Amino acid sequence: MTAAEWEQQVAALWADTTIDDRARVDRMRALASDAPHPSLGAFELGGALDSAGDEADADAHYAAATAAGLAEIDPARAAQLAVQHASTLRNLGRTDEAIAMLRAAASHPAVGSAPAVFLALALHSAGRYDEALRVAIEAVEPTLPRYNRSIRAYAAALTES
Repeated sequence: MTAAEWEQQVAALWADTTIDDRARVDRMRALASDAPHPSLGAFELGGALDSAGDEADADAHYAAATAAGLAEIDPARAAQLAVQHASTLRNLGRTDEAIAMLRAAASHPAVGSAPAVFLALALHSAGRYDEALRVAIEAVEPTLPRYNRSIRAYAAALTES
């Protein structure tokens, strides 16, 4: 199977609303074994497991995707990986790791402001409410048509001692 065919099959599987999570995982497992690069297969299988609520297995596959060099193979997927893996870590109660991963996440148009939004969620889960609110406000501020200076100042004041 060519890389393009593999990509088409992965996209079709994600778009298929007629199958349940377990069937998606089983089909993705087969596709992952045929991936044009191990990091791609590990990432997609991690995503399927994550979507099925199997965060512990998803964590292992996300880590494997990183170790196999996803960032060098597919920067867009690597940006998605940072968000998805950090979200999984947060769901597993590993908020400090999630926060560190999201703070280190590279910017990429494929995810937009999602890393900041997920960082706010992780900070909230860690009980760092003012910091979480500040991050969320700062993620939204650039999209506002006005009041930007005031919003930036109010956000900064949330975490000033």
